[in-house]
Amino acid sequence: MHDTARKFGWPATVIHTGAHWTVLLRPQQATLGSVVLCANEPVARYSDLPAAAFAEQAELVKAIETLLKTLVSYDRINWLMLMMVDPHVHFHVIPRYETPREFEGVPFADGGWPALPQLGGGVALDESLRDRLLARLKAIWQV
Repeated sequence: MHDTARKFGWPATVIHTGAHWTVLLRPQQATLGSVVLCANEPVARYSDLPAAAFAEQAELVKAIETLLKTLVSYDRINWLMLMMVDPHVHFHVIPRYETPREFEGVPFADGGWPALPQLGGGVALDESLRDRLLARLKAIWQV
């Protein structure tokens, strides 16, 4: 796997791995349930992905939105393809909500609501909380 996936904790943060994409729990939770959809191919241009990757992505978009709706009952969802610091094709998927959410007694506010998400803010997951949240997400996951 490439450096971008490793930056987001691969392999410890993997929720799902498909033929062309991997879904990772974002170690820095901008909001509760923030994930990264990361292309498995080490490409820096979205257009360089094979056609099959786009078909798989369509399935994963539905699965991710269902997963996060179940977990946090978001009000909106942001799909961000930034690739300024981390060069390989990936999307930050940020569930957005007006009122704070909680996971195992830890509060998760959406500090950017109703404007842009604060990607650098939120909750940095320690290993224990990360593993418990990851287990919850895997239990909900459906593909």
